[in-house]
Amino acid sequence: MGCGGFTCYKNALCALNVVYMLVGLLLIGVAAWGKGFGIVSSIHIIGGVIAIGVFLLIIAIIGLIGAISHHQVMLFIYMVVLILVFIFQLVVSCSCLAINTTQVVQFFNATWSRMGNDTRMDLENSLNCCGLLNTTESRMQFNTDYSMCKAECIKQHKCVTCGDKMLKHADEALKILGGVGLFFSFTEILGVWLAFRYRNQKDPRANPSAFL
Repeated sequence: MGCGGFTCYKNALCALNVVYMLVGLLLIGVAAWGKGFGIVSSIHIIGGVIAIGVFLLIIAIIGLIGAISHHQVMLFIYMVVLILVFIFQLVVSCSCLAINTTQVVQFFNATWSRMGNDTRMDLENSLNCCGLLNTTESRMQFNTDYSMCKAECIKQHKCVTCGDKMLKHADEALKILGGVGLFFSFTEILGVWLAFRYRNQKDPRANPSAFL
């Protein structure tokens, strides 16, 4: 079969899902590595990354099995889930590209207030900073965080706030995150299109009179 036939769609769909499987395993591995080396001790962050990796891995396995066996139901489930993921990822990616500095600061404040002490200390040690933002609005919280901070910069009395450090790179990071998310969201549309076309291909090895 030439490209555009049954074999071509099958191989392309299998290759795409192998890539998704590798990404899922990578997310799980990175989360486990971070936990094992004590980089991040918060179970919520570790659990979230692992959950995303497992979800992606399961979807990729469903798509791979469906592609190999030409299973109509599994391919349909795969298509529906990918469409939902595409919509969610597209909204998040566009939001990342559209967010401004004021909204980033509000997000930092809201996230920091919900963080546990262990997660805050992990972040402070990793970035070598103390507290979130030394502003009038957050002075009381900043002083509390600073007194609990154990970052290396405390010994040198040259600590800056974590918020200031993160804001320097937040805009660039959000643009990259939004751009990468937007790019990968269209690979999901490619997966839906391949699965749809592949479902409607007749298996050349099957009975020619069989109904798909």
